[in-house]
Amino acid sequence: MNIEESNSRNISKLTKKTMALVLAGGRGSRLKNLTDWRTKPAVPFGGKFRIIDFPLSNCINSSIRKIAVITQYKSHSLIRHIQKGWSWLRGEFGEFVELMPASQQSVKDSWYTGTANAVYQNLNIIRSHNPKYILILAGDHIYKMDYGLMIDDHVKKGANMTVGCLEVPLDMAKEFGVMSVDENGQIIRFAEKPAQPEPMPNNPNNALASMGIYVFDAEFLYDELLGDSKLERSSHDFGKDIIPSLIEKHKVFAYRFRDAQKGKKEGQQAYWRDVGTVDAFWEANMELVSVEPQLNMYDKHWPIWTYQEQLPPAKFVFNNDERRGMAVDSMVSGGCLISGAKIEHSLLFSNVKVNSYAVVKDSVILPDVEIGRSCRIKKAVIDKGCNIPANTVIGENHEEDAKRFYVSDGGVVLVTPPMLGQTLHDAN
Repeated sequence: MNIEESNSRNISKLTKKTMALVLAGGRGSRLKNLTDWRTKPAVPFGGKFRIIDFPLSNCINSSIRKIAVITQYKSHSLIRHIQKGWSWLRGEFGEFVELMPASQQSVKDSWYTGTANAVYQNLNIIRSHNPKYILILAGDHIYKMDYGLMIDDHVKKGANMTVGCLEVPLDMAKEFGVMSVDENGQIIRFAEKPAQPEPMPNNPNNALASMGIYVFDAEFLYDELLGDSKLERSSHDFGKDIIPSLIEKHKVFAYRFRDAQKGKKEGQQAYWRDVGTVDAFWEANMELVSVEPQLNMYDKHWPIWTYQEQLPPAKFVFNNDERRGMAVDSMVSGGCLISGAKIEHSLLFSNVKVNSYAVVKDSVILPDVEIGRSCRIKKAVIDKGCNIPANTVIGENHEEDAKRFYVSDGGVVLVTPPMLGQTLHDAN
């Protein structure tokens, strides 16, 4: 057995002893009307997926198959998606994706008051699975990551807690937890969303930011959460309270997220996106239609799993100069019907119908949308279930758009059914 095989087997043993907790209860208010009736992790992404499919797929591909999803805000569509798409794990082998809705575990408990409190309120359930390591994940980021490597690093360093991190520009770092580390990678300072982020010593333009990914020794985490629960001044949050309280007394290390893909430059920053604003959501989806996107959706070695409705192939009909069904530089999902319309540099989710003479450009069209004849849509996000009336123009005059729709700072027009005076779907 060579060194690589031995290390892989050791990591496999560690992941089998790990339970992942996916924090998926946040509203994601910066996504504006996209989260009026769904939590951020349930927002569709990439043509056929939901945001939460990415951390869940990372768990499965990392051989972590004890997974709990902790929910709170408007979680119906998320719960339904998990039940439909993630119920194939085998319970008799100790595999599961378990839902943990906010349920007031005791008389004193209220809704989850912070990320740490969300885990604390479920400690009795977590303990019953008897994990040795706890992996805590945010449910609202887009990336591919082998968590086994991070857990292995945690164990080798004898850490009590390990924080997944990446380098971000200083102007972006204000939205993250920012850390400073010594030469061994141990965290010596941590600031949650600082006004003046501390730059990295070897890179003054960047800061080291938390990804919201943590590895703990399970027993250590239990003790710390019990202690934190008794502190009235605590907001019971990992970033604001737990990490700062640990770095002075315990071994807390940073794990840098690097791209381990073959053919990538060694040590290169890996793909990671926080799609927490309308502009970021639009941009990350638009990146996927480029010739060589940074996020490889065709990777057979690291597939993204999801619930997929059985749909017919996309169909393009009519072929004459003034009425041709076509799409260029675009991704078009199953069930779509492009009837004498033109799609340019856009991403269409499932069951989208675009009628004759319509033009859709630089746009993200979520599932079950119908676009009427002779519409012109540019640089827009059209929410699930919208029925765009014939001759509607979106994205050409932002002053007019703003009277009916939401227009982002970056000029992306967000359209939802209520903005069109249509019935709101509350289970999307």
